[in-house]
Amino acid sequence: MKRKSIKEAIQGYGIKKAVYYLDSNPEKNIPKVLNWLIKIDKEEKYVAKQAKVILPYMDNKNNNWYRLIKSLYTDVDDGVRKKLFENFIVNGVFIGGKRQNKARKEYQCNVPWAILLDPTSGCNLHCIGCWSAEYGDKLNMDFDTLDSIITQGKELGIYFYVYSGGEPLIRKKDIIRLCEKHQDCAFLAFTNGTLINDEFAQEMLRVKNFVPAISVEGFQEETDYRRGKGTFLATEKAMELLRAKKLPFGISCCYTSKNTEVIGSEEYFDFMVGKGAKFAWFFTYMPVGKDAVPELLAKAEQREFIYRQIRHFRESKPIFTIDFWNDGEYVKGCIAGGRRYLHINANGDIEPCAFIHYSDSNVYEKSILEALKSPLFMEYHKNQPFHANLLRPCPLLDNQGRLAEMVERSGAKSTDLKNPEEVGSLTEKCIPAADRWEPVADRLWKESHGCRNCNGCLNKAALFYEEQDEVK
Repeated sequence: MKRKSIKEAIQGYGIKKAVYYLDSNPEKNIPKVLNWLIKIDKEEKYVAKQAKVILPYMDNKNNNWYRLIKSLYTDVDDGVRKKLFENFIVNGVFIGGKRQNKARKEYQCNVPWAILLDPTSGCNLHCIGCWSAEYGDKLNMDFDTLDSIITQGKELGIYFYVYSGGEPLIRKKDIIRLCEKHQDCAFLAFTNGTLINDEFAQEMLRVKNFVPAISVEGFQEETDYRRGKGTFLATEKAMELLRAKKLPFGISCCYTSKNTEVIGSEEYFDFMVGKGAKFAWFFTYMPVGKDAVPELLAKAEQREFIYRQIRHFRESKPIFTIDFWNDGEYVKGCIAGGRRYLHINANGDIEPCAFIHYSDSNVYEKSILEALKSPLFMEYHKNQPFHANLLRPCPLLDNQGRLAEMVERSGAKSTDLKNPEEVGSLTEKCIPAADRWEPVADRLWKESHGCRNCNGCLNKAALFYEEQDEVK
């Protein structure tokens, strides 16, 4: 296990002191701490840019960002807030960020900020169009394997781990054990919420470094349509329990052709805020697996609707939102392939993305670093961004043939053990959606960037990645 250097320890100690300083009088001290973060991150590699965005809002107590930050002190347990702040900011951003940059430069490959991993393929629900339903509970990674992934990750500076599945809370006990063992990490789980009970909430309070993102498809009608009768009421019960315990949580929303207008409505955003959610992660439906339902793919006008609604509500609603496709311009395109995250399924296959079920590496045969240097991950490294228009970030859904080319050149294979899917077949299911989104994305990009042609954007994108390589 790599120990923190003296420099890392000193810097970490200073930021921890800032956390306690904040707690003494958050209303007065938040602007001071933001200014301090800007000062210590002079080259704007870590948090200075974000701090500069937040700082102007701190003078207006009615502003949604002010209200969100203040709610972290009124609605969240003190010990949980301090632990998560320390693990995210001290370990995940400053200490971890520097280790990641050093590793990128040394190994000339992508090194992610987060790892998404599936403890199990098992799930207590059977949602329409979900690939996990095909596997049942046949695939599981044991505790030692999960522990090894996290240990390897920390060597590279990765302190943020996200569980998916399957339903990860089927493995509650192991998840809590990992939180205990890796107290310097922050853990999140995408969960249907139905297994969150009082006993587990108490365990979350005890370990302090675990946050759930509860999956909802809208209100009762939309959620129960895909996830089964009674699911929505179960998620509401889980949210109420977490809020009562002063435990932070968020919402995970998949928008489809059936529910986009509901998920993007002001009523729905107000519902999330009212239930106590502090963040919302938005995904668009991807037709992955034998049981996929391509008809659930959001239409181009629906994707534009989500694009506009989220940007609008960021100015008025006290909730932090991430739109994983439409926010490509903020993160310079696709974040998969280890650029900012990678995915490890319950069979141990190391995949570039949760929605890209192809791999040439497995945790039982290769280290995380070896996988990042494998042909498939190096294809991502060489080809990102996949388009000059960063509103078309995805090599599968937004750029015809890009994924297929990388998979074929790398020799990667389908990781679907039950019904292997040829990459050409998967691509075909996405072509109509990609064709319809292209003119919309180009119009939106020109609106927001004043572009007259794509060559300028392409040159800027190339320059950005050259700068990133220098940072690495």
